[in-house]
Amino acid sequence: MDMEEAAYRADAMLDGTFAAVRPAVRWTHGETTVGICDLTRRRAVMTEVSEYRRGAFLGVVDRYWRRAGYTVKSVHVSKEFPAIYAQAPDGFAISLSVGARGQVYFEVDTPCVERSAVPRPRTPSDGPDHQGGPVPWPNVRDDFWSSSGAAV
Repeated sequence: MDMEEAAYRADAMLDGTFAAVRPAVRWTHGETTVGICDLTRRRAVMTEVSEYRRGAFLGVVDRYWRRAGYTVKSVHVSKEFPAIYAQAPDGFAISLSVGARGQVYFEVDTPCVERSAVPRPRTPSDGPDHQGGPVPWPNVRDDFWSSSGAAV
């Protein structure tokens, strides 16, 4: 496998993860970084995921990853900055982390592959594409994910 194929594999992992989240969230591509023999693809969720809904969001992703055959390697239990780290059987690592202001980030790290050109992601961003630049704070409200109470 070369870096092009690995990039598309990473994109497919992210596409599957986002497809499992219902109701759907808005997202943007983050920066793709390239190492000597690996690369990292990133996406940031632009939908505001409230502290109230954060556990549900992580639960949806965790269940999808397990059903997809990923092994959950670690869970960072934190009210403010939770995270989940998993690995696919082919050695690709995927993570979800919550950062400042509740911004949800996803990353896929590839195993070492043959060096080649790295293409832009095939899947267009769900909104403005911030790939290669700073990603703004979450700025999309959703009746479910942004809710701060049981009544929706």
